Amino acid sequence: MDEKNHLLSKASKYRKFANWIGDRETVQRILALAEELIQRARAMAKPDEANIRRRAREILEESGRQVGRDEEFWFQAERELKEAEKEIPEDI
Repeated sequence: MDEKNHLLSKASKYRKFANWIGDRETVQRILALAEELIQRARAMAKPDEANIRRRAREILEESGRQVGRDEEFWFQAERELKEAEKEIPEDI
């Protein structure tokens, strides 16, 4: 989840920098980069099966590899990703 926040932070910073630049082409490139970072953050937070599996595996590792809690970890991962997706603002 930390990488998602990092991408959103960078996108916000780039958008602010674009306000200081007078060259229109450079501004457009910076804004396109910011939009790409936002889209990557959204993709990372999307609760699809691959992302849920990845996060559930992380939770398993964090728990000291406790066996028999697969479903619990899966549902926790799913909840976390749904919450993370909601936290991404439409416009940064």
